[in-house]
Amino acid sequence: MRRVRFRNPAGSIQTGEWNDEGIHFGGRTYDPESVDVLPPTEPSKIVCIGLNYVDHAHEVDMEIPDRPMMFLKPPNALAGHGDTITLPRGKERVDYEAELGVVIGEQCKNVAEADAMDVVGGYTCVNDISNRDDQEVEQNWVRGKAFDNSAPIGPVVVPPEDVADDARVRLRLNGEEKQNSSLSEFIFSVPELVAEVSRYLTLERGDVIITGTPPGVGPLTDGDTVEVDIEGIGTLRNEVRGE
Repeated sequence: MRRVRFRNPAGSIQTGEWNDEGIHFGGRTYDPESVDVLPPTEPSKIVCIGLNYVDHAHEVDMEIPDRPMMFLKPPNALAGHGDTITLPRGKERVDYEAELGVVIGEQCKNVAEADAMDVVGGYTCVNDISNRDDQEVEQNWVRGKAFDNSAPIGPVVVPPEDVADDARVRLRLNGEEKQNSSLSEFIFSVPELVAEVSRYLTLERGDVIITGTPPGVGPLTDGDTVEVDIEGIGTLRNEVRGE
């Protein structure tokens, strides 16, 4: 089931199933263009993993890390499929980063790697929008990573078994492919990431772990259309506006 949260024309927020015929809820089928597609989860936090693709590490000439690199995005960073991404004012470079999002299905702490998939509620697409100007000069990356609408997510959550271990992760900018890699390039697997993150943080139902980006990261500009496409999930699409 491709689970989607949306606001129907009457203004009610609902969770339905999105398939080729449209969005289904309560015996009705909605045209996706007639509703507001919302972020498919409401996380208390978004835990982000840096440098988790072998091919990306080679691209930036960095050593393979011996443990996951982690940072956080708060709920204000959320944006949904179809929302407009507003770039921070006065910045030279703000980049796209296509990522697989792991949605947590239940509260958990100190999860064993062998049990990690039991607490995973599903997978989704995420775009880790990154303000490089400030990221390069600060240690905690709040200005660089945690600004408003810097985490577009969606449009759906799918069961993990719908996404192959070698699924392709792609990003298109104005229709041109910029990123194309495979989940088989992961340095740390989803179970390893869930186990490591839950050692330090209690994960709540709906929280998201985003799993790093493949090679090909690049800048966004006013008027762009950016799409994250992951095999087995679908396409997250957003327009870009400069302040």
